Formats: sequence, C-alpha cells, structure tokens
Amino acid sequence: MGNMDGKSVEELSATECHQWYKKFMTECPSGQLTLHEFKQFFGLKNLSQPSNEYIEQMFETFDFNKDGYIDFMEYVAALSLVLKGKVEQKLKWYFKLYDVDGNGCIDRDELLNIIKAIRTINPCQEIMSAEEFTDMVFNKIDINGDGDLSLEEFIDGVQKDEVLLDILTRSLDLKHIFEMIQNDGKNPETSGTSTKNE
Repeated sequence: MGNMDGKSVEELSATECHQWYKKFMTECPSGQLTLHEFKQFFGLKNLSQPSNEYIEQMFETFDFNKDGYIDFMEYVAALSLVLKGKVEQKLKWYFKLYDVDGNGCIDRDELLNIIKAIRTINPCQEIMSAEEFTDMVFNKIDINGDGDLSLEEFIDGVQKDEVLLDILTRSLDLKHIFEMIQNDGKNPETSGTSTKNE
C-alpha cells in the first residue's frame, strides 16, 4: 500500500472519499491502476510524445512505493496532495515531476519540456510562452547561475515569488479532473447540454 507522507484519508470528507473510491473502483476493479488505465481514467488520448512522457512522469510521482501501480491509498494521497496539500508539499511534488531524469536538479530543457506538455494537457490562459516562463524561472531563482535548480533553490525561490507561485499553481490546476470524478466521469461543462434537434 502506498506511503502517503503523513497525509491521511481522515483529512478528506466522507463524501469526497466515497466519490473518489467509486470512480477508482469503477475504472479499476482490480484496485491497482496501471499507466494505461491512468491515461484512460483521466481521458488522456492521442497525446504528443512530450505530453505522454509528462503523464508517465506524473504516474511515477504518484506511485509512491514504486511498484508500477497506483493503488487506492496512493490515489487518495495524490488527490489530497494536489487539492489540499500545503504549498511546500506541492512544491516538492512539482519538483519531482519536473526532475525527469531524477538527478536531484531541474535543468532548462526539463522545465521547458514539462511546461510545454502541461500546457498541451491543461491549456491555461498564460500570456507568456513556455520558453519565456522557463527563462523567467531561471532568471529569478537560479541563485548560483549554474543552469540547474536544486530542490532548495526551487522551493525557496518559488515561495518568495508570488507571480511564479501563481503561474505554477494554475498550470497544475487539476480541478477539471476532480469535477469529472464528482460527476461520475462526465465533463460538468458539457453534461446536460447535449440536446440534439434532429
């Protein structure tokens, strides 16, 4: 069973937990979500190569015990982190997500590729391009100018800069996914509006 880093199911309301469990067991009766099922679960199809790699990276960060599956406790921990986690917890998770090669640092290419992939999957109304955003992140928080961001540089830098924190938070805003979970897999913006006059 997944390690939830101190987070517990008790932090969630009974209604939330029931909805999440219902969705999880409907989509994944075995109780163990594979990468393929993870993509289906969130309706992710026909992804570009960078977007696909990003989803694989996201899956790996949610697979806390690294067994190749996301069980229900890992799923709850992931949703709880994204929805209710403290800023520092979220930033640690973002860092793991961005550190694609797992070397403990984020370089420009890793950040740029992840930001491009995130915007493909979760288009947000950002004025600056992915390249401009990447440059801004490194200009503001790469204190020693080595072209790599350590975990400390990343967390300290983002926490001290409200603009960066706001952009990162919006880019990883997964509310639409949680709304689908609460509406039994239906997109709330389109459900109930498909009346055809034929």
